[in-house]
Amino acid sequence: MSRTQQLKGYIVTPAGIVRGSVGFASGFIQEIGGQSVSEQEARESREPIIVPGFVDLHVHGGGGFDTMDGNDAALAIAQQHAKHGTTSLLATTLTAPREDLTAAFVGVARAMAKQTSDAAPGAAIMGIHLEGPYINDAKLGAQPPFTRDFDDTELRALHDIAPIKLVTLAPEIPDALRIVRALNDAGIVVQLGHSDATYEVARTAFAGGARGVTHLYNAMSGLHHRKPGLVGAALAHAKYCEIIPDLLHVHEGAIRVAMRAIDGVYCVTDSTSAAGMPDGDYKLGRHTVTKCMGGVRLADGTLAGSTLTMDAAFRNLINVLELDLNAAVRRTSTLACEFLRLTDRGQIATGMRADLVVLNHELTPRAVYVAGVEQGIQ
Repeated sequence: MSRTQQLKGYIVTPAGIVRGSVGFASGFIQEIGGQSVSEQEARESREPIIVPGFVDLHVHGGGGFDTMDGNDAALAIAQQHAKHGTTSLLATTLTAPREDLTAAFVGVARAMAKQTSDAAPGAAIMGIHLEGPYINDAKLGAQPPFTRDFDDTELRALHDIAPIKLVTLAPEIPDALRIVRALNDAGIVVQLGHSDATYEVARTAFAGGARGVTHLYNAMSGLHHRKPGLVGAALAHAKYCEIIPDLLHVHEGAIRVAMRAIDGVYCVTDSTSAAGMPDGDYKLGRHTVTKCMGGVRLADGTLAGSTLTMDAAFRNLINVLELDLNAAVRRTSTLACEFLRLTDRGQIATGMRADLVVLNHELTPRAVYVAGVEQGIQ
């Protein structure tokens, strides 16, 4: 048994905020002690605020690296995002030819093995979010144009290389309900996105087992009062959805609408290789994208992922959307874990992984721990 480490400050737990200490050893939280305090006291103090590590289920890149690069890109991405408080993530692929996907999966598998065997630093890579290629080419967004019909053999071959935890697909593709059921049976979570589905088709997919929505509002059929589309179906029927709270992809008001309608709205970054990098040109799969004025775009001006990090998402929830600390933790940690059916992280409680972020009074990370191991954040 390794020695118990302790962090002191205002600890944001599911039961409320505690001023005291959290002790952890061997990668897990052993004890939490202290007195309950108010949100106001925690926010007005200059003592650190301790929150569960952020969980990001939609990460294409960061620090100049793209998941589709293969090789050691996924490790570099995990290290970049750990600096911003992300302690668990899904490496996210793009619509691409099979050989490109295979190379990306091999790279992710190697990164996961290094984290397991060599304790390589960075956010824990839990597996892959396969975003496409089984989507609607009329709603590519920034996805490269390599859509195709669902291929069981292709998916199984990729899954054998590295574990697919989440699949984004369009519910209007052929045989969609069978596909959703088959993926559910295999333990793979399905969410709907990059879709021009009608309200009726999307509602049927939710009823058939689709569990969420990919970057709500973006790259999908929008809400009209006579044609509600996928957005309308999500607001009416989805239990979960991801949203990009960079205030560029989605207006503040639309985020508020989503959070009122869908209890399980959780934040993702949809970050690209440009995250954490200066303005300039970067790769997004086979696309070249440009970072400028805080956004990432294709040559035609289409938004192409983001430069968002989860600590910035957390601050936006509190400073712009006026959530309290517990509500912001829920949207950046807890709900993503519920969605992916993870039971060992996403909140500060005894027995949970010691995935912890120590924030200063400006809500900027000053220390990050992944399974109890402190990460370099400079």
